Amino acid sequence: MRNSRRIKRMSRNRVKITKMNLTSLMDVFTILVFFLLVNSGSVEILEAPKNVLLPESKVESKPRETVIISVSPEEIMVQGQLVAMVADVMEGRPGAIDPVTARLSQLKNNIVGPTTRVVAGSQEVTILADRSVPFAVVKKIMSTCTGEGFENVSLAVIQRPSQMAAN
Repeated sequence: MRNSRRIKRMSRNRVKITKMNLTSLMDVFTILVFFLLVNSGSVEILEAPKNVLLPESKVESKPRETVIISVSPEEIMVQGQLVAMVADVMEGRPGAIDPVTARLSQLKNNIVGPTTRVVAGSQEVTILADRSVPFAVVKKIMSTCTGEGFENVSLAVIQRPSQMAAN
């Protein structure tokens, strides 16, 4: 009898360690991982190449995912691929703008993956032109884009620092 009382007393005073239920914790982490995966793919800011100085603007709308044409003082690149030289387009050489047309049609026809499908299907082009490039060159590129079916042409600019500080 004495032994049984002692056992009862010890069992009352013993701290019971319960097992932790990890199911709800795993659910929270799973939802967090999916949230981060879905939202990490969205692009809000276009980074201009180092050799392109963009003009400033007051527009506050965010850029969409489009075909990007980068025009530095020396070269014209479509989606990161060098296609023509600015000097050739400025001089008005015949066929100087043809590589841009060829690259745009190639982008339309070669759709691989969902992001490329969005870019090619949007029928939009964003031109990142250096501020020192003559507008005649940008105008030729814009007319080439519309001739190839990319009718929504946007010009990329940098938001003024005073505007960003005011917001």
